Amino acid sequence: MTAVVDDVVAVAESHRSELLAYCYRMTGSLHDAEDLVQEIQVRAWKAAGSYDPQRASIRTWLYRIATNVCLTALKTAERRALPVDLAEPNPVLGPGRFEKSPELPWLEPFPDALLGDGDPAAVVAARESVRLAFVAALQHLPPLQRAVLILRDVLALRANEVAGLLETSTAAVNSALQRAHAQLSEIPAAPAELGDEEQRELLQRYVEAFETMDIDALKRILRDDAMLQMPPFLAWFDGRQAITAFLSRIFDRDEGFRLLPTRANDRPALAAYARRDGVFVAANLHILTFDTDGIARMDLFHDPDLFRFFNLPAWL
Repeated sequence: MTAVVDDVVAVAESHRSELLAYCYRMTGSLHDAEDLVQEIQVRAWKAAGSYDPQRASIRTWLYRIATNVCLTALKTAERRALPVDLAEPNPVLGPGRFEKSPELPWLEPFPDALLGDGDPAAVVAARESVRLAFVAALQHLPPLQRAVLILRDVLALRANEVAGLLETSTAAVNSALQRAHAQLSEIPAAPAELGDEEQRELLQRYVEAFETMDIDALKRILRDDAMLQMPPFLAWFDGRQAITAFLSRIFDRDEGFRLLPTRANDRPALAAYARRDGVFVAANLHILTFDTDGIARMDLFHDPDLFRFFNLPAWL
């Protein structure tokens, strides 16, 4: 019996990365996902002795536990969102005295490095399914529909497997999936993808413009209809002119910036450090969405605590 328990626990640990990504898609929070995965592993350890390989694979059994844990957590959780979901674009061109709203349940970024390795096709699908627009849209679905869509479309479980782990019928699973698809059909189409070399060039131009605080250089790489949001600030800015007018005030006020490359939510990302008394301290994470016309979207997460998930230092 001990050997069986040890085997189940070992397999559960090997699936940690994909369970973390599953909990993130379900909750929209990296912090919550970390806590939920810990609970999943404890439950798997406690129930390992009763696992029956004749009824389901260990992976499916783990997702039964994970889904129950997530659905229980979501019963009392508020929907996580981004500023663009909650308010109109800010008409003020300067930073003014924007107040943080930490009491609101904000969507959080997810490091690509935490998605783990595995089958290349599966990794590509996993990365695409943690894009901010998709995860934000998932939060509008009822939790059960959310689970069905992720289990079927992202994790590629069969309808009867999903029915078994949710203890419902295959027809109910198919119906929930159909309703989820109908709601997600309203997501705007993803921008045209750039090639790797084009992405690297545009990213380097953004880094240079930001570190030299060159507003004119930023204007040249932003789309005219670009969007900037920066949770936990409720304010967000719509369009190149509004964004650069806002950032020009920021640049006038700050001492300087250094940016380190990383990746989050299947997008190029940068860790921004602001100079304070001669030291560059963690300030915010920039997640950038590129297309063939330039930078379409800037998601700036003002939460230095997130840096630890990206294995980034607190200061330079």
